[in-house]
Amino acid sequence: MAVRILNFTTTPSSFRPSINFRPGNGRANSLRLSAAKSSETPPAPADVTFSPPPDFKPPEPKVFAVQPDKQSDIIGASLALFLRFGYGVFVSGYSVNFIPKNEFPPGKYGLEVGDFKLKETSNNLGPRPEKPIEIYEFESCPFCRKVREIVAILDLDVLYYPCPKDGPNFRPKVAEMGGKKQFPYMVDPNTKIAMYESDEIIKYLVEKYGDGKVPVLLSLGLLTTLTAGFAMMGRTGKGSSYTPAKSPPEPLEIWAYEASPFCKVVRETLVELELPHILRSCARGSPKRQILYEKVGHFQAPYLEDPNTGIQMFESADIVEYLKATYTL
Repeated sequence: MAVRILNFTTTPSSFRPSINFRPGNGRANSLRLSAAKSSETPPAPADVTFSPPPDFKPPEPKVFAVQPDKQSDIIGASLALFLRFGYGVFVSGYSVNFIPKNEFPPGKYGLEVGDFKLKETSNNLGPRPEKPIEIYEFESCPFCRKVREIVAILDLDVLYYPCPKDGPNFRPKVAEMGGKKQFPYMVDPNTKIAMYESDEIIKYLVEKYGDGKVPVLLSLGLLTTLTAGFAMMGRTGKGSSYTPAKSPPEPLEIWAYEASPFCKVVRETLVELELPHILRSCARGSPKRQILYEKVGHFQAPYLEDPNTGIQMFESADIVEYLKATYTL
């Protein structure tokens, strides 16, 4: 296993976020993010502005609604659910209880199913990293997908640096830090460990932030890689090639999880535009579903927060259009 011990006197990344969840007084848990540019990263040109499209208004959230012209996108992105047997849908230690609506605690998130609500929890989440793990990767890579699945299962927050083909920023940075353009590449600022190789990254994450056991479907070597590759056939080529875009001064935030087809189409766009983003993992059973519910009064994934424009919004198709209109050159 090739492991590098990093010296963070000069940060290896464009942003150094510090994220803290603090319990509130029965209200929304507060989420604080501070980001500072690395001295290695030049400031954005003075004539580059970041603003939403004229008269832009975030849409109202609609649960499981698909725009007619986006049905093929969602169907294609759903293929992975079957080929990967739902990996990335649930957090480690997932459990569910059906509770009658009239007995469900007020102010708590729960998916409605008929006359019941689902109480989804986890009893097996490991230690939480103080700072988000940093991963350099791109969407249509089976090795990268394997790592994204364990990120969802472990309910980790990750600062993703997209590395699409011909991307001018983060592919070269990986070569500078690790010596070669190979993906995924992980940096853990909490331990100053950096490494290539998806299987080694998975082992590291489950040992450091999980129960030490690699899930079965992520431990089958070549078979795991093949099924991860087949799982992306419905979205062949999406999230792999660079589209010229403006580089934002701060990373975007997206509440999402790997197995959701709605989250998938948004992630593809973030990668193609090479937009760094903090992904708040919120697979089924994640306590962060309740955090988002308290924060905005609703839970639905994906949910975008853009600190560069102040826009906060649900609805995958609208998020994709917003990102393209705001950042594409």
